[in-house]
Amino acid sequence: MVHSRFVEIGRVAYVNFGPEKDKLCVIVDVIDGKRALVDGAATGVLRQQMPFSRLSLTEFVLPVKRNQTSANVAKIFTDSNILSKWQESTHGKQIASRLRRAELTDFGRFKLMVNQKKKSQLVRQELKKLKPKH
Repeated sequence: MVHSRFVEIGRVAYVNFGPEKDKLCVIVDVIDGKRALVDGAATGVLRQQMPFSRLSLTEFVLPVKRNQTSANVAKIFTDSNILSKWQESTHGKQIASRLRRAELTDFGRFKLMVNQKKKSQLVRQELKKLKPKH
C-alpha cells in the first residue's frame, strides 16, 4: 500500500490522545524522528512539542513556512476553512458520530437500540420479498 500522507510542515493533524484530544493542529516544525512542533491557535492547541504517536495526519496541507508565528498559522487555518472541510471528511464524521453517541443518556441509548431493531426488521422483510420462492 502506497502512503499518501507524509509528515511535512503545514500538514494538519488530529490529536488523538492527551489533554488536547479531539482537536486539530498544524505541524510547524519537525524536532526529530518522534516529535513535532505543533500549533493550533485557531482550535485551542497552544504551540508545543508533541510526539507523532499522539497525532493522526489528515489529508489537508496548509502553505505554512517553518516556525511561522501563531497568528499567521491561525489566519491561514481560518482562511482555508479547514474546520468545515474536516467536518465534511469521512474521518471527521466518524469522530463526530462517536462523540454524539458518547453524550447519549441511558434512555437515548435505549431509543437507539429500538430504532436499530426496527430498521433491521424492515430490511429483513424487504430482502425476503426479493428472494425467489422455490
